[in-house]
Amino acid sequence: MDGQNQSPTLDQLKKAIPPECFVSSLTTSLLYLVRDVIYATVLVALALQIDSIPSQSLRVVAWTLYMFAQGCVGTGIWILGHECGHGAFSKYEKVNDFLGWLTHSSLLVPYFSWKITHARHHRYTGHITKDAVFVPETEDDLKNHNVSRFNQLLDMAEETSIVTILRLLQHQLMGWQLYLIFNLTAGKQSLPNGEKLEPRRDMSHFTMSSKLFLPSQKILVAISDLGLLLTLGSLWLAAQHLGYQKVALLYFGPYLWVHHWLGKTFLALPLLARALTITPSVAITYLHHTHPDVPHYTDEAWTYTKGALGTIDRSVGFIGRHFFHEIIDYHVVHHLFPRIPFYHAEEATKAILPLLGSQYVEAKEEWFMQSLFSTFKSCQYVAEKKGAQSSKGDGKLFWVIKGRSD
Repeated sequence: MDGQNQSPTLDQLKKAIPPECFVSSLTTSLLYLVRDVIYATVLVALALQIDSIPSQSLRVVAWTLYMFAQGCVGTGIWILGHECGHGAFSKYEKVNDFLGWLTHSSLLVPYFSWKITHARHHRYTGHITKDAVFVPETEDDLKNHNVSRFNQLLDMAEETSIVTILRLLQHQLMGWQLYLIFNLTAGKQSLPNGEKLEPRRDMSHFTMSSKLFLPSQKILVAISDLGLLLTLGSLWLAAQHLGYQKVALLYFGPYLWVHHWLGKTFLALPLLARALTITPSVAITYLHHTHPDVPHYTDEAWTYTKGALGTIDRSVGFIGRHFFHEIIDYHVVHHLFPRIPFYHAEEATKAILPLLGSQYVEAKEEWFMQSLFSTFKSCQYVAEKKGAQSSKGDGKLFWVIKGRSD
């Protein structure tokens, strides 16, 4: 099969993967979860001793290292909850949902609310109007509705590095929270009932009246909110015993690191450009779905398999393999078959590579943070390439990069 011209079918890809890759083990998954909980517990125990260090400078270094390390562990726990949401943690749905609710609630993530919209994202990955997240702006939208911003984006690649870094830092600190509250970055037709997306309407992951959910799903939103309230209550009780500053260092410092790795949004930045809105998500989720060579698709051209193949395998070395359960390294196969457990993802990926050919995109040779910086700076909007004999393209929308002629 010519990977350049024809996509393999989903059935062909599934048949190429050993059947055992689709089998999840509750015991194996629980062992990973127990391991991560032990890591988190040991780190907290060590952090409680930091104030006994006589040097203030060393205390600052110790807290910084703790927050980074605990953030990596917390990200791994979030990923295990993510496995639960896909039914890949075990074959027992109720066990998956209970553990997913428990782990995500402990990280202030509304589990069921996220699970519902995340499933919609997987169903329509790469669709320019129906994908629930990671939907870039198109050239036509910018020209029709925001000409001044379009002109700004044409010059984006010439910004100084310090401006890009400042924009990226603001975006990292608030992205995930704004996504949960406002559902920003969603496609225009991504609502479950087919209504047109209207930003001024209730699009929160926290409210039962939100347009993101069907009436039958309201109880799940309430259960998600209950988990958050229990976590916040536990943090308040801990603050009564340890003090608010200590709890902020122990929990909210790592919390920012977790959502640095995982967050996503469509974030306005009034401090840097009052009229400028930037569109990408951040870190893991952003780089899984943003690459100059990976297209989005119009409704006429999109298929589930094309959309799933429009994701990118990347790497952050040991941290990604050990703490992040290789979700970064083998994300393409996860989008094709989300019920494959993460510990079978490498074997499944190797099995389908001969069928994918050049359609498989990986960027593992790039330094992860360098990729984040350069991609964030250059990938701002998408456009359809026009044919030599026609003004109409083939339904593929590629990122427009200034200075790139292909």
